[in-house]
Amino acid sequence: MTLTRRDFAKLGALGLAAQFAPQLHAQANKKKIGYAIIGLGRIAGHFMPGIRNTTNSQVTALVSGHRDKAERLADQYGVPHSSIYSYDDFDRIAENKAVDAVYVALPNSMHAEYTIRAAKAGKHVLCEKPMAASVADAEAMIAACKAANVKLMIAYRCHYEPTNLKAVQLIRQGALGQVQAIESQFGFNIAPGEWRLNRKLAGGGPLYDVGIYSLNACRYLTGEEPAHIAAFASVIDHDGRFNEVEENVSWTMKFPSGIVASCNTTYGAPMEGFFRVHGSKGTLEAAPAFNYDGLRLIADFAGTHIDKPNPAKDPYQFTAQAEHFSHCIQNGLAPKTPGEEGLRDMRYIAQIYHSAGIDI
Repeated sequence: MTLTRRDFAKLGALGLAAQFAPQLHAQANKKKIGYAIIGLGRIAGHFMPGIRNTTNSQVTALVSGHRDKAERLADQYGVPHSSIYSYDDFDRIAENKAVDAVYVALPNSMHAEYTIRAAKAGKHVLCEKPMAASVADAEAMIAACKAANVKLMIAYRCHYEPTNLKAVQLIRQGALGQVQAIESQFGFNIAPGEWRLNRKLAGGGPLYDVGIYSLNACRYLTGEEPAHIAAFASVIDHDGRFNEVEENVSWTMKFPSGIVASCNTTYGAPMEGFFRVHGSKGTLEAAPAFNYDGLRLIADFAGTHIDKPNPAKDPYQFTAQAEHFSHCIQNGLAPKTPGEEGLRDMRYIAQIYHSAGIDI
């Protein structure tokens, strides 16, 4: 698969999908998959416009604790007010035949409860990352969806994004030779009062929120699972923000092939999300790698230079993952990033915290 600048432009203009991966081709003769959006915060504000750009998905219900906000969005997306639910009466969604799936866009600690309730209501589940606040919750989510015979996908949007996929393709093709080392990072200076600073809601600090991008990227770039993990964590700014969660985490991973990875995440400073891969024949870098748009791939190997900005604009990544999940539902296929993928990251996060001396 070779993506030119024109290909990237097409992907952005067409909402991605059909031009990029065969499994994303829409089935025009099939009913669109209806989604209930659970939680109407910032991430839902990206996902809902993304759904609008799909060929096989639509918003058909909203779940919120703020009725006035839900009604405004319902009018914007053509959702009947009778399909607005509160968290207390969410289970009534089982009766709504216009809802095939839910999108869980809640704080991390609430993912398990609403995934399990949705599964019991007979609805497929697309859940934001991190999958949950604990390994036990992630395992319970998988078990509930299997028991209800519904699909569970974790919203790892980078798995459906051309810049990241091109990087994976070049590595798999051997363009860089034998990969030796990877560096990755992602962080930002968090504002006081964010729910992400509440351990009960978030589960942990920046590792759960943005560090997980680096963790997951090292896994899909190598195609391996880490065999050894070592980590450190710290709090530098004693300004009240980090009374419950860590400020910084740095960790290293060694993979079975011998590849070593070094990763950093923070809530204390601007830190561009990127990865850099070093191979025996050259290097590859995506910077930024994990943003909603503005991604750029640079590579140098065997006399070849690649510099590919991706001009596609937000919310194209959300369009791609919704298109993929709806396609899987329509055709009885397993999603590319199922619950088991999220569970693996949860287990590695637990190992990182254990190595850093943090109890979770």
